[in-house]
Amino acid sequence: MKIKSFNEQPDFKGRTILTSVMLETGFSKEVRICMKKGHVIKEHKSPLPIIVHVYQGEVNFGVDGTIVVLKEGDAITLAGGVPHDLEARKDCMLRLTLAKADRVERVEKVIASTVKEPTNARN
Repeated sequence: MKIKSFNEQPDFKGRTILTSVMLETGFSKEVRICMKKGHVIKEHKSPLPIIVHVYQGEVNFGVDGTIVVLKEGDAITLAGGVPHDLEARKDCMLRLTLAKADRVERVEKVIASTVKEPTNARN
């Protein structure tokens, strides 16, 4: 048995988007992604099905040329291979459910290579 709280406040330490594996089970990996308002994760694909749950905040979730506004408590499922992107409308905390066979390192690489700073970001 493992217990982890998604309520723990993240420490950004100068980073724009944080990822952390909260739980790993025999069938899934639960990853917390924290984004500041205005940050964008550009279009990418997951090789396997995913679930994105907005735990706190609000995001524009782009899929198939349509933008869906996901608010606190909303969740969306996607099949593998579906292009999608995210933009934080507010500071947000997301729960990403990955299949056990998927890799968290892949997610971190996607974020590192696709993140776009908000236009009003200060250096």
